[in-house]
Amino acid sequence: MDAESQLIKQRIDKLNEIKKLGFNPYPYKFSQKNHSSEILEKFKKAKHEPSKEQVSLAGRIMTLRLMGKASFVHVQDETGKIQVYVRQDEIGEKNYELFRKLDMGDIIGVEGSVFKTKAGEISVWAKEIELLCKSIRSLPEKWHGLKDTEIRYRKRYLDLISNPEVKETFVKKSKLINFIRDLLNKKGFLEVETPIIQPIYGGAAAKPFKSHFNDLKMDVFLRISDELYLKRLIVGGFEKVYEISKVFRNESVDSTHNPEFTMLEFYQAYADYDEMMKFVEDMIINVCKEVNGTNKIKFRGHTVEIKKPFKVMTMKDSVKKIAGIDTDKLNDKELKKEMDKYNVKHIEFSRGNALQLLFEELVQDKLIQPTFITDHPIESTPLCKPTKYDNTLIERFELFVCGFELGNAYSELNDPLLQRKLLEDQSKQLSRGNEEANPMDEDFIESIETGMPPTGGVGIGIDRLSMVLLGKDSIKDVILFPFMKSFKNS
Repeated sequence: MDAESQLIKQRIDKLNEIKKLGFNPYPYKFSQKNHSSEILEKFKKAKHEPSKEQVSLAGRIMTLRLMGKASFVHVQDETGKIQVYVRQDEIGEKNYELFRKLDMGDIIGVEGSVFKTKAGEISVWAKEIELLCKSIRSLPEKWHGLKDTEIRYRKRYLDLISNPEVKETFVKKSKLINFIRDLLNKKGFLEVETPIIQPIYGGAAAKPFKSHFNDLKMDVFLRISDELYLKRLIVGGFEKVYEISKVFRNESVDSTHNPEFTMLEFYQAYADYDEMMKFVEDMIINVCKEVNGTNKIKFRGHTVEIKKPFKVMTMKDSVKKIAGIDTDKLNDKELKKEMDKYNVKHIEFSRGNALQLLFEELVQDKLIQPTFITDHPIESTPLCKPTKYDNTLIERFELFVCGFELGNAYSELNDPLLQRKLLEDQSKQLSRGNEEANPMDEDFIESIETGMPPTGGVGIGIDRLSMVLLGKDSIKDVILFPFMKSFKNS
């Protein structure tokens, strides 16, 4: 029998002994009235004598020191840890016998008074102890400050038990989402729900997850974006809509990508990308201050100031200023030579694709402070209006911080004839093997033909935004249960 199995057997033996003593090791409820942080704050001036006021808390045993007829344990709840002093003559002989069969990881309820030990530690003097859950699997040998990322991501419950700062990360992420939701609601946006399972996918350059709907005998897809449905709602007469949704893309898994992630998309009728840029700037600044209490953050070795004004550059200007390449002065042959010089791979050459690829290769990772990159090539998306000065470029911006793309926005295309042409081009690319191209969505085209007002739209990756604002290196650090490779496929 291996060591782990032996430990499990020992705990099961204790479990059976506890039952023989007449205790239910898995009771139904406990009257928890206090949390550790509340007790520590309220009684920070406690004396050595036990308080008259009684407290009631519950949590997991994290340390256990058995010393004859008096013992100490540290109990961890959602808010932190607190020491508990347990005496046989206080809780009774039978209960103390139960207590001596407890292990680290067991969950207990405690009622008692508060005092300060001779060592100066605020503690609970137990009057009653109740076993709430007997654990039969022990915490990892090095549970304190668990560092093995493989275990942390696969077994998030161990990570949360062992690393309190991880719990705080997800509390802040929740705060971030709630702040954004409240902000949009106050600005008059309506929160809506759109389909997750779609007969036709679209709205992003991504490969979808495919499934089959047995009852209707048809192939279906998990959404890669909710854009096309949200635009249908603008056509239908809603003027401000948003959705915070899960989207799914059948792509690589790395430090910045997870196949399932959280996306915010919002659309406003009668607005353009300039107006949405101001909105996004204000949103990011305010959410950073709300979550961190400051607008100065540290991410991947950089100190970033999330403050006005964010820098704004066209994509052409950024390539010219940062990479030293003026694409307007190069002919196709010279442009291809520049791409070869920097080993920039391409499948189908066009001047727009060349600009996009040179930007991604030579410029993007140098955008450290918040920067809006505007006026992208028309090849980059089929869903955006051309600029007023050049129909080979579109009114699109992306927001970058530390080389990370955090947001993507358009002046939405509402010319039905051009929209049809661009989606037909996408459909042809798909048929030629471009797995990230979009199929033709005839119903979406018909909605645009019905008439969509001028509209500004924004998409923000909530997980990437959380990474940057909370200073986390991997997207797995801000997703509670990131997708992991199966052990069977290892």
